[in-house]
Amino acid sequence: MPSSNTNKKYTLWTWILSIAIPVVVALLFRVRIPNVAPLSFLPPIYATINGVTAILLVIAVVQIKKGNRFLHEVFMKSCMVLSVLFLVMYVAYHMTSDPTPYGGEGLLKYIYYFILITHILLSISVIPFVLVTYVRAITGRFPLHKKIAKITFPIWLYVAVTGVIVYAMIAPYYL
Repeated sequence: MPSSNTNKKYTLWTWILSIAIPVVVALLFRVRIPNVAPLSFLPPIYATINGVTAILLVIAVVQIKKGNRFLHEVFMKSCMVLSVLFLVMYVAYHMTSDPTPYGGEGLLKYIYYFILITHILLSISVIPFVLVTYVRAITGRFPLHKKIAKITFPIWLYVAVTGVIVYAMIAPYYL
């Protein structure tokens, strides 16, 4: 069991990262790197990363239900690495490219914006859940880890799956 100081340190870093990541991403969205070709090859790559993350999240849950803690840990750490890679590529793309407006009409337009808005809001709110879930695992507080993982998993899975859906819906409108 970790010490009180260790718990405080992790809590502080969880708060810092949970606030800093969305703020930094929002600020970087306003930055355009001059004289750099748009990184237009990135959206299908980071959409694929979202899809792989979704698959690995499901596999990780299956593994822990089978009692295979080692593989569960490997898949979950892979999901965290993929999420960081996604974020780096996503920000890099948006720092070199103008936003792509959605060109669909009618009901599809409303579906797209609903999925997009919920995806964005949940992608921000899942950050502290992922971090707390991870910290509880690495500090050996498995009953608390399991309790919050039941909340974290469906949110993270929704974000990963809707990331692919958003890409699929807007891909025809990329220049």
